[in-house]
Amino acid sequence: MTAKRLFLYILGLFVLALGVSFSIEAHLGVSPVSSLAYAFTLSTGISIGLMTIAANIIFITIQVILSGRFYLKEAFMQLLITFLFGFFMDFTLFLVQLLPAPESMVMRWVFLIISLFVISLGLLAYFNAKFPLMPYDELTHVISERFNIQFSKAKITSDLLNIIVAGIISLIFVRSLGSIGIGTLAAAYFVGKIVGWLMKHYQEGLLKWVNKGTKDIAKKDLIEQKLFEEDENV
Repeated sequence: MTAKRLFLYILGLFVLALGVSFSIEAHLGVSPVSSLAYAFTLSTGISIGLMTIAANIIFITIQVILSGRFYLKEAFMQLLITFLFGFFMDFTLFLVQLLPAPESMVMRWVFLIISLFVISLGLLAYFNAKFPLMPYDELTHVISERFNIQFSKAKITSDLLNIIVAGIISLIFVRSLGSIGIGTLAAAYFVGKIVGWLMKHYQEGLLKWVNKGTKDIAKKDLIEQKLFEEDENV
């Protein structure tokens, strides 16, 4: 069971990174989660993988400040996940850049739509693997607990703050909104809806495959349940 969960988790992170890479190549704005890292990349010229690691270290630091606690094992695991995802970001962007560049607006929208579905598939696998959350998702959980607000509202708050900071950085250093665009809004709205639909139709079968019919519910299962159930009610 652990081997299946690990496979599903790593596959989910890889597919998630692939989806983000498609959104980067669309040049219509990346998802809120990746907006800060991409703003760093546009401002410094350093690879998206390294800047993803930098952004996630910031998220871990904010977690510690807000929660007032620091667990070495948990922080180490989040750093390990961060480095793996950063590697996947650089590798998948390399793969996507092997494809013909989307020069027309139609093809840019095609890349954006592909990114929405690929990101959603990655999240489906990532959430259901029941492994540690990535720093940004864990930060959202910490915000929810610290300020006693619903997870969906904490998610909106995290996304808005990330977008604002990314926009400010882009305006200062590249004199444009850079990582922020219509694609950012599309991802913020549609990804939750798509993942909610995928969860509804495929989560049960996926969990049966992973857990061999057991009903073990971890903290991250409760988190994604709250997020996507509340999203469907919006």
